[in-house]
Amino acid sequence: MAFEAFEQHAQFVIDFVRSNQAWAAPIVAALAFGESLAFISLLLPATVALVGIGALIGMSGLDFAPIWLAASIGAALGDWLSFWFGWKFKASIARTWPLSMYPDFMPRGHALVERWGIYAIFIGRFFGPLRASVPLAAGILEMPWWPFQIANFASAFVWAALLLAPGVFGMKFLF
Repeated sequence: MAFEAFEQHAQFVIDFVRSNQAWAAPIVAALAFGESLAFISLLLPATVALVGIGALIGMSGLDFAPIWLAASIGAALGDWLSFWFGWKFKASIARTWPLSMYPDFMPRGHALVERWGIYAIFIGRFFGPLRASVPLAAGILEMPWWPFQIANFASAFVWAALLLAPGVFGMKFLF
């Protein structure tokens, strides 16, 4: 039932972007930001909408580059803020809502960062719940700022391209 509600919201966003193409980049940036932010991503996953907007790029002639850039920056800023929350509030952040509703959320991210270090930032970007828990754990563990940001931005650009590109290239081949 909850997944159907997410699909309905995603379809609403996709339809809005189809009708209001000038809003594509800001909407994609906001969706990617929310998908990467530790708190928001648990409540409203945006991957379905982002993939759907990627398909719109291929079907409607929207320019890929600004939307890719918007998604990349939105995702990197979401991780950056999650990292800051972890750095500022440490382990007590796991006891706040909505994180407290997901007891396995933080231990997985923590374990990945402890095992893989800076590589965990890149790896975590590509796996659902880890996408938001890894930056939070990196902040809690006080990972150095520059290595975190380099991995954060690099992975955000790759993630956004992989998320949007299949629709772009797939739709061009179909039509």
